Amino acid sequence: MIMNEESAARISAQIRPPVTRVGVIGWVRKNLFNSWFNSILSLIALYVLWKTVPPFFRWAFIDSLWFSTSDACKACDGACWSVVTKNIRFIMFGFYPHELQWRPLSAIVVLFGLLAFTWNRNNWKKPLAVSWIVGVIVMAVLMRGGVLGLEVVESSEWGGFPLTVMLSIVAMVAAYPLGVLLALGRRSDMSFIRAVCVVYIEAIRGVPLITLLFMSAMMFPLFMPEGFTVNKLIRAQAALIMFTSAYIAEVVRGGLQGMSRGQYEAAQSLGLNYYQMMRLVILPQALKIVIPPTVSILIVAFKDTSLLVIIAVYDILKSTEAVLSIPEWMGFSSEAYLFLAIIYFLCCFAMSEYSRKLERELGEGR
Repeated sequence: MIMNEESAARISAQIRPPVTRVGVIGWVRKNLFNSWFNSILSLIALYVLWKTVPPFFRWAFIDSLWFSTSDACKACDGACWSVVTKNIRFIMFGFYPHELQWRPLSAIVVLFGLLAFTWNRNNWKKPLAVSWIVGVIVMAVLMRGGVLGLEVVESSEWGGFPLTVMLSIVAMVAAYPLGVLLALGRRSDMSFIRAVCVVYIEAIRGVPLITLLFMSAMMFPLFMPEGFTVNKLIRAQAALIMFTSAYIAEVVRGGLQGMSRGQYEAAQSLGLNYYQMMRLVILPQALKIVIPPTVSILIVAFKDTSLLVIIAVYDILKSTEAVLSIPEWMGFSSEAYLFLAIIYFLCCFAMSEYSRKLERELGEGR
């Protein structure tokens, strides 16, 4: 028996697959050079990368300056990352008081901790909901102050990355259940509720977000009684929620229409009422189907927070533009906007990865 195993191992070693079909060489041959057309495209792509990547790497890392003055940057051939490093606190926190910036930083740490805890689907239980409620209260206290001896900081002084993340997270969390309710209302048998939902969805989807933001900033105060005002951030937040919920409603409606009639009939045969049927049978399946388009809408909602710059809300984009308006740092917009692009990409990529993780765990596509 031992001789047979040794002989088999020796024979298998002698008849290994050719290196052109396995490993890196096999992957390159299969995916990049498996036909004459793909070979030409691969060679063109390699040539473009060869012409662009090395110069960009040299500009961004080798010839760059990271902690120098603007005068030194003007004499440098590489990137001037000093526009970011020298102004990082203003870019990240806006006009929030310098000595109190540990508070928005702590709020962001709390938020990321909650997101990390939510990442694992096994934690989707009642303690998670309690954790989010407590976490939101803690973040509001840290940002606003006024209790526990914390100095009050008005929302007009909030800005930078914490404001961008909080506006987008609140918009996503509030718009999702509202969108589900709108989708259910649009399919309701009650004509009045259906008409109201249809008008709301089509009216909101028929105008760009920038219009809603202008209306919330300029026109909404005109309809209020004299002396009555609503915080600008609250108005902007409401516009984001309204816009996002209308698009989520249509996505969820598509998922509901994708459910077979047999699912409804099976739930009714069990004696479930409308609320139980939707909560226990229909919505869990429909929402699972529409995970990819829903996450796409939420990613768009996160990026759309950059439009708040038009109503003078100092999100991370507005604070960066304020830095670039300083004469000392004019002319270094490429580095600043590249830094912003990396931040937006990392946040959006994390959401995309989470959606793919949910799809794998819920068995979609199998």
